[in-house]
Amino acid sequence: MTDHQDGAPAPRPDDTPKVPQQPTSTPVLKDVLKYGFILAAVIAVVGMVLGGIFAGWVGVTSALIGTIMAAVFLSITALSILIANRFIGSDLFVGLFFGIVLGGWIVKFVLFIVLALLLRDQPWINPVVLFLSLIAGVIGSLVVDMIVVFRSRMTYVSDVTLPGDKR
Repeated sequence: MTDHQDGAPAPRPDDTPKVPQQPTSTPVLKDVLKYGFILAAVIAVVGMVLGGIFAGWVGVTSALIGTIMAAVFLSITALSILIANRFIGSDLFVGLFFGIVLGGWIVKFVLFIVLALLLRDQPWINPVVLFLSLIAGVIGSLVVDMIVVFRSRMTYVSDVTLPGDKR
């Protein structure tokens, strides 16, 4: 194909395959994990002190277990998205992404049911302290998620290449 004005070949679109870049959600999810684990450590310390005051060593272990459960459950989603984002260049990315994230949710659900059944009626667990530390971890994680996303300064439309843009 030639350019009609001077007979020179018309510029061809770049046929080289584009290397997939890191999705803009990756740094946000890494920050969520980092600040979430810091918050979990704070909740664990406060929960263990309060659990120790109100329920002795049983309260300390219950607060620690509840906080660890909250941290594990809430990190599974972010980790599954980070793992799924590694397949961004694949033709099967969408199916792999949703399969991995859904699989993470199923693992979370099954793990929660198994732990609830195993920890039920254990003499070394105070259910009130365990529940309160688990709830504090969940609410704290939601607050961390909200703050990290608000401060991320991510555009409304990201990971999009417009005509004429160079990457």
